[in-house]
Amino acid sequence: MIDLYTWTTPNGRKVSIMLEEAGLAYNVFPVSLPERKQFEPAFTALNPNQRIPVLVDHDLPDGPLAIIESGAILIHLAEKTGKFLPHDVRGRSEVMQWLMFQMGGIGPMMGQAGYFANTAEEKIPFAIQRYINESVRLIGVLNTRLAERGYLGGEYSIADMATYPWVAAGWNIFKTMMPEQVGKLGHVQRWLDAVAARPAVQRGMAVPAVPGS
Repeated sequence: MIDLYTWTTPNGRKVSIMLEEAGLAYNVFPVSLPERKQFEPAFTALNPNQRIPVLVDHDLPDGPLAIIESGAILIHLAEKTGKFLPHDVRGRSEVMQWLMFQMGGIGPMMGQAGYFANTAEEKIPFAIQRYINESVRLIGVLNTRLAERGYLGGEYSIADMATYPWVAAGWNIFKTMMPEQVGKLGHVQRWLDAVAARPAVQRGMAVPAVPGS
């Protein structure tokens, strides 16, 4: 059995998407960020960094394994199931490159854009524009990639699962603020539509089930 400690964020939902795509049974433990549940001792014992998601895999012969960091969780699940991560060197490398592109670029930049635009008490125009500009630039890199590939790694993979929740969360905001730039990102729009149409993605994006989320 697998336990998933998560909340309604892109990092949390990339893991629930993978669990749904792989057809794995799992228990969901919501960790309410507004209620600061991530700072409680029980959760801190699982992840000293006090961030979601955390996955606990109880199926290993030598006992449960707690895994932090969403990218590491996706790789673990891909290797556990043999799905959504190619076995050949070139295919695996391509998927890993675009997974790391999300982890090191798309996630941090879009996260900062969302924080300064929506969460920060003081609205700093330079910071807001700085992170939005960089987010759109990185999405432009995705667009270039998707002009020649159906999905980021060629075939649908954990790279798409990692990236989709982030881009989907910011897409309408960017379209409103930067319509000309976003209007040129047709390959990303096609990719967003294709990923969003997958039933497992729809189920994963609804985890955890929180009223009003």
